[in-house]
Amino acid sequence: MRCRSIRLVLIAVCLLAFPVRSPAPLIYRPGEGWTYEPVGGEGKWQQPRAKDQLEVAQAAFDKKAYSLALKAANRVLLLWPLSDYAPQARYLVARCYEANGEAETAFKEYQKLLEKQPKLAHFEEIQRRQFEIANLYLAGKWFKLWGYIPYRSMERTAHMYADIVKTGPYSDVAPQAQLNIGAAREKQKALGFRDPDYSAAVKAYDLAADRYHDRPKVAAEAIYRSGVAYQKQAQTADRDQGTAGQAIARFTDFMTLYPSDARVPQAQKIIASLRSEQAHGNFAIAQFYEKRKRWEGARIYYNEVLLQDPNSPYAPQARQRIDQLKQHSQGAGK
Repeated sequence: MRCRSIRLVLIAVCLLAFPVRSPAPLIYRPGEGWTYEPVGGEGKWQQPRAKDQLEVAQAAFDKKAYSLALKAANRVLLLWPLSDYAPQARYLVARCYEANGEAETAFKEYQKLLEKQPKLAHFEEIQRRQFEIANLYLAGKWFKLWGYIPYRSMERTAHMYADIVKTGPYSDVAPQAQLNIGAAREKQKALGFRDPDYSAAVKAYDLAADRYHDRPKVAAEAIYRSGVAYQKQAQTADRDQGTAGQAIARFTDFMTLYPSDARVPQAQKIIASLRSEQAHGNFAIAQFYEKRKRWEGARIYYNEVLLQDPNSPYAPQARQRIDQLKQHSQGAGK
């Protein structure tokens, strides 16, 4: 037992007398946190000047070494946030996140860059990247809560498009981004309702039509989509007659402003269908009043059937009922 103890002591003495460098892949630096560094490469990526540090980040990015590029670019932002090299560093940070599949984080980094540097030379290219990221979520890509729990959110998707429009309202992608806010709202359930938020969608489309009125293709698309959104809302469980009227008004505006648009025949069919639905609704209300012997109310709604769509299947019955109500009224007056 004593010999074994002596051997252990001798081994410990040898190790202390002849130290070797042990691997330390995880390095902690104040202000930078923990980073992974291969054995023998500790600190070699760090440079004393912002320009040199950015060159390290760019070279790593060009080689698709995104982990190193991200680390080097972040160091520029940490140590030289006000330098001329900070914008390009943040751009590389965003590109690295995008390349690694962290789309939402990349979008946010792009947004920070554009808000701080609105006159960047490649502003349009960055907005296009943001637009493509937002399109992924509109198409069904999942967000991740706390980086792990997947979920879909048309609310967050709409806010992405809104950020694009906010930072560049007249950029190349802004008009379509504004339209896509409406598309996202149509997929989003209204608060407290099972149906999509058509009202918010209409607001987005109307804003697009107003802001980009000098771009006929965009404005025509916006007005048409607004009419479709109203039409869908009118077909929900509530069967809102007023909403049907707003849909008809939108499609009428569309046909008046863009008479040569290929969708005009479809708009005419939708208007005819909506007017038929309105006639049906008013006919039902008239019958409701008539059953309760509220003759004047019944007469008003039968007349509405004729005013809204005199050629509807309900028009002949409405005329007949109006005549009978008149006779009833005259008989009661004698």
